[in-house]
Amino acid sequence: MSTPILTAAEQLQASYDVVIMGSGAAGLVAAVRSADAGLSVLVVEKAALLGGTTAAGGGVMWAPNNHLAKAAGYQDSHADGVAYLSEAAGHVMTAEEIEWYVATAPRAVEFLNWNTKVSMVPIARPDYHMEWKGSADGGRGLDNNAFDPQDYPGLSELIRPSSYFPLLTMTERDELNGRAADPLLLKRRASAGIRTMGGALVGSLVASALDRGVHIVASSPVEDLSPSGTGWNVRLGGGAGAHVAATAVVLASGGFEWNARLRSAFLPYPVTPISAPSNEGDGLELGLKAGAAVEDMSAVWGVPVISTAAHQYDGQRSGRMGNVEMTLPGSITVNSDGKRFVNEALNYHDASRVFASINPHTGRQQNNPAWLVFDSNYLAKYPVAGSTPGLAAEWMVSAPSLELLALDLGINPAGLEATVARFNADAALGVDTEFGRGATPQDRFLGDAGNTPNPCLAPLLAAPFYAVPIHAGVLGTSGGLATDVNGRVLDHRRSPIPGLYAAGNVSAGVFRNNYPGGGATLGSAITRAFAVGEDLACRLT
Repeated sequence: MSTPILTAAEQLQASYDVVIMGSGAAGLVAAVRSADAGLSVLVVEKAALLGGTTAAGGGVMWAPNNHLAKAAGYQDSHADGVAYLSEAAGHVMTAEEIEWYVATAPRAVEFLNWNTKVSMVPIARPDYHMEWKGSADGGRGLDNNAFDPQDYPGLSELIRPSSYFPLLTMTERDELNGRAADPLLLKRRASAGIRTMGGALVGSLVASALDRGVHIVASSPVEDLSPSGTGWNVRLGGGAGAHVAATAVVLASGGFEWNARLRSAFLPYPVTPISAPSNEGDGLELGLKAGAAVEDMSAVWGVPVISTAAHQYDGQRSGRMGNVEMTLPGSITVNSDGKRFVNEALNYHDASRVFASINPHTGRQQNNPAWLVFDSNYLAKYPVAGSTPGLAAEWMVSAPSLELLALDLGINPAGLEATVARFNADAALGVDTEFGRGATPQDRFLGDAGNTPNPCLAPLLAAPFYAVPIHAGVLGTSGGLATDVNGRVLDHRRSPIPGLYAAGNVSAGVFRNNYPGGGATLGSAITRAFAVGEDLACRLT
């Protein structure tokens, strides 16, 4: 294909049926589904590169009862999906919303699999709460096969790189048991422009959009949005620098986690974002200006994050998910008292909630920041936030004893020594008597299968000892514009604002601050965006 990926400003039409703000999975799925119905579509991206937080992340979608899982031999049903999601979020989602999600997510997967270049494969990750009714031991999480953009010259270079994930599929990464990837494989994929994880999802969606004649512009923030007759007037800045008319507008611009003013206004505690730094709440504020209501504004897609001065993304201090490092045997996570405070193998969203717990005696967070503490045996086996196994990075704190390590960190030495002594005794037996680490299938999934009897437990014995800070972080905010199940933005009277839609993290998440399984973030975004596209196809054709 020789057609340019991006549409030049002079080639923009004066009007489109649908203008979409944001080029992550939500925006692109809405674009492809709308274009499938014959609608003219423009995708507007604020950043210079496409893909937003989708391209930065792991790209997994959570979809109960999907056909790909069934074909791979996983057992699931609509009834089980409803039962499990009712356990996970039935206290905040209505029965109708739960039925809608469990019915619509598989249809979205079918559409992507049968009608686009998206290539998904089920992975063996269990749901986060196998003890709940309707849980599945695998198949609901969908990974992306590696995407080769050779038929679309220039596309690979236009996709936002991952903030830290290597060029592996999530399935390949899971099979490493925490160890480093083959550098030759990574080099070959990089030289060929191959994209994986979220980058593969974005690449395949962009290619599918281009095949349908969708126009895409980058470096063009939406500067204003105003009603105009029966539609909207969209003022573009940056590279596009134009006004375009739209019958309908879809806000899919990500959350507000990189906007310090909005974080201070809505989030109850400081967080370290690891998403696309362009997520500054632009779409949220445009929706508010148009009269939209909001929901769950304090909600986040939480994750423990390892963040040092070396971890930069788009020139901003960022970080890396630390949940794998916390899960692998031979490490513990402690607070300033030197005490463990959570099952380190707990799913990252639920674990991150504990980081923000308030000490009732001080009124301050008692576990944020915390420290990942490990020994030389651990360092020799596993990369820590991208480090080379066996080599201590300059941002790691090290000491010849636990006491000296604690003093260097400014934490309680006696507390740390007592914690390690108890943990080591438990690890020798393979049973965590304090928090149950490694006792469930979901815990063990990210452990080291070669470490027995418990893939998540090993004693900390070999000096020197090491530590790195670990903080409450976010993959993105998950509160935002109020919508109905079709993604129509609602005003304060719960009435749809004509022609205005939202999907992804700019809108309030489908699961209402709950995280039923790996890929819930993209599950929420893709399913709602697919519904947006269907509704637009119904109303505008």
